[in-house]
Amino acid sequence: MTRRFLFVLGSARTEGNSELLARRAAEQLPPDVEQQWIDLSEHPVPDFEDLRHDSDHVRPTEGSLALLLDATLAATDIVIVTPLYWYSVSAQTKRYLDYWSGWLRTPGLDFKATLAGRTLWGVTALAHREEVVADPLIGTLHNSAAYLGMRFGGVLLGNGSKPGDVLNDTEALTRAKTFFAQEAPPARFLYQQD
Repeated sequence: MTRRFLFVLGSARTEGNSELLARRAAEQLPPDVEQQWIDLSEHPVPDFEDLRHDSDHVRPTEGSLALLLDATLAATDIVIVTPLYWYSVSAQTKRYLDYWSGWLRTPGLDFKATLAGRTLWGVTALAHREEVVADPLIGTLHNSAAYLGMRFGGVLLGNGSKPGDVLNDTEALTRAKTFFAQEAPPARFLYQQD
């Protein structure tokens, strides 16, 4: 299967530090790897409404939700590109991930089975020198991958607050050169790792 990367941009800022770092990492992908970039600020989705006890979710056929669903299902690799906002993913990113709950319950999609075995990655910029503060964000993505039976490639972290700051983080730029080349192991919840 040809690899197809979906980059989901979840920043409130165009060409923010997380996106700049993700683009540096994506430059290293082989030319035959397809890339699709979707900016959630250009394709906003409404707040997620949990209908699981009321009715079935209906597959979206147009607009931003249909675009995101189709791109998610077509991707072999999904890259969540979000700055660290209050120690987790941005609101736009969280809203996109919330829709995964609905897609799990949409008749005919087989969302969980389709994503099983595919790879989830993260790229984030944070305005803090201690990377451990990004652990809640990493946990969100890791546990999401584990629930769906996906592989988890980890999160490429870079430091930056003002626009363009991450381009001064030479360690992050060095990690970006090989980030997508690493083998992504199957994601497991912490309680499964014994």
